Amino acid sequence: MKARKDAPVDRFWVVGVIFFLLGLGTLLPWNFFMTATMYFQERLNKPEGVNGTDAVHKEYHFNNWMTLLSQLPLLLFTFLNSFLYQRISEKWRITGSLVLIFVLFFLTAILVKVDIERDAFFSITMATIWFINSFGAVLQGSLFGLVGLLPQKYSAVFMSGQGLAGAFAAIAMLMSIVSKTDKETAALGYFITPCMGTLVTLLSYMLLPHLKFARFYFNKSKSYEVETNQELLTNGGEEIAGMGNGKLNGHTNGAVPTGNGAVPTGNGAVPTGNGTVVHTDAETGGDGSRQAFLSLEASNAQDRKLSVLQVFRKIWVMAFCVTFVFTVTLSVFPAITADVRTSCTGNQTEAAPVGECSGAWSAYFIPVCCFLVFNIMDWIGRTVTSVVQWPRKESALFPALVVARVIFVPLFMLCNVQKRSYLPVLFADEASFSIIMMVFALTSGYCACLSMTYAPQLVAPKDAETAGALMTFFLALGLSLGAALSFPLRALV
Repeated sequence: MKARKDAPVDRFWVVGVIFFLLGLGTLLPWNFFMTATMYFQERLNKPEGVNGTDAVHKEYHFNNWMTLLSQLPLLLFTFLNSFLYQRISEKWRITGSLVLIFVLFFLTAILVKVDIERDAFFSITMATIWFINSFGAVLQGSLFGLVGLLPQKYSAVFMSGQGLAGAFAAIAMLMSIVSKTDKETAALGYFITPCMGTLVTLLSYMLLPHLKFARFYFNKSKSYEVETNQELLTNGGEEIAGMGNGKLNGHTNGAVPTGNGAVPTGNGAVPTGNGTVVHTDAETGGDGSRQAFLSLEASNAQDRKLSVLQVFRKIWVMAFCVTFVFTVTLSVFPAITADVRTSCTGNQTEAAPVGECSGAWSAYFIPVCCFLVFNIMDWIGRTVTSVVQWPRKESALFPALVVARVIFVPLFMLCNVQKRSYLPVLFADEASFSIIMMVFALTSGYCACLSMTYAPQLVAPKDAETAGALMTFFLALGLSLGAALSFPLRALV
């Protein structure tokens, strides 16, 4: 939506900061569970049985299931959110989701100190991931619709906050590794962090109704419809009354001054000055009244919100783009990228010779080169869209660039992913993996944010909320497709 000239000033850019925090809060659940993959895998691989040994080692495929069970509820609840957002108030959707997300994060933190057997831990964790992402989907869809009512730069700021959520989680994980406390205490501190982040997000949202700038845009569509209807009724009533008295715009006998020396004929006809005569229908007041009512009805029809299908027809290109971007991204990240290993001792393969490095680097490699690099570059890509928006939304080059990102799938599969069964390793060194990851993340954030920013611009302001909710659904669709594809792609490595 474009900024209005009569809008109040966003003093100190407080609303922008709040939507940045709201964007960060929407993706805390996904990012904190994803970045903690080493903690979960360590607990699931902890020996059980007599003398700490297992008769059979059980493979849980945590990364794949975590990704899939995060995105399926996101798809389901975002779909419902697209059609039911008018039935449940925005206040209840957002505050309720944030409170329940906080509760689930708190329970996850408590579970760190509870010693339970692996199957039960896996089941509880997967159930938590399912529900926390369900509430996250409702929250995300509601906030995308809300930010769509503001000027377009706020959409970019909101998605920039989402990008920073991943970096926030990666830094929290690095701090837990660096800390000299035991692993259990470090994990407890790690999961308490998103609890605090969720509380800050909730307080930020509660502050919005008290800001004049936010109230102006949130009430804009409703007040616009009321003002338009009143104006139409007033003007239409005056015009109809004038016709009933044999007057049209204040002139008797239906005569209209033409400004070119034409003389009223007194019989509803107007000479145009070029030898032709234009007839008015003032003498037939019934026809004029009917046309006025039809005009009023047509104007009211234009002010009604379009259906979901009608909005989709206007934004389908951007819907495809955001779906494809996240399908490519989630098909390899983190299911494949989190299994990449360094070429140091203990991680060597025939294609990846032994290198010289300390054991500490092996512990930091995935948190730094996979999660931190991805999330920082993704955040940069999202942030850049607030300054540069190229290609334009009308250009066919934009969807072409989105499709071209599919090249990253084979590139990551040819990195030093362990364990592997079929494909060779072509990019064994950490530098190659890091460079591929940087470009991959930068283009992911940029293309995704550009798609989400362009979509509300393709519809009228009154339909911006519907467009935002629909785009969130297709974003979730891309995430779900990518998560589903991660299973066969990981098996092919």
